[in-house]
Amino acid sequence: MEEKRAWIELWQAQNSVARQCGLLGLPRSSFYYRPCPDEESAENIGVMRQIDRIYTRWPFYGSPRITGELRDRGWKVNEKRVARLMRRMGLQAIVPGPHTSGQHPGHPIYPYLLRDLEVAEVDQVWWSNVTYIPMNRGFQYVVVMME
Repeated sequence: MEEKRAWIELWQAQNSVARQCGLLGLPRSSFYYRPCPDEESAENIGVMRQIDRIYTRWPFYGSPRITGELRDRGWKVNEKRVARLMRRMGLQAIVPGPHTSGQHPGHPIYPYLLRDLEVAEVDQVWWSNVTYIPMNRGFQYVVVMME
């Protein structure tokens, strides 16, 4: 294919590039095709360094937010470029996926025992809740029991 491309003369007055490609059995798109370089430009490498710094600090930022952050830092970038560079770097925003609260098929399903119960006296029904509060260093767990 490379040899056929070398035979084509761009500025020949007698035959156009399309005609020459047809005579050689070479698709015209193959003649014009130039593979993209595997290496990024120096400017893109600088943008990628900044993306890495932003992503390290805020791993939940996607390409729109990272684009905004880069613009605030003085880089002239658009969202498509940032998304392409993030894909190249293997970065993706950390977000919960769909159906995070789905039940495991092997776990038993317990019936709701209070469905038809009419609460008529004190201390007949109790409930509890366990949650956590994020702190500067770790979490603080809170347990609440109500009657």
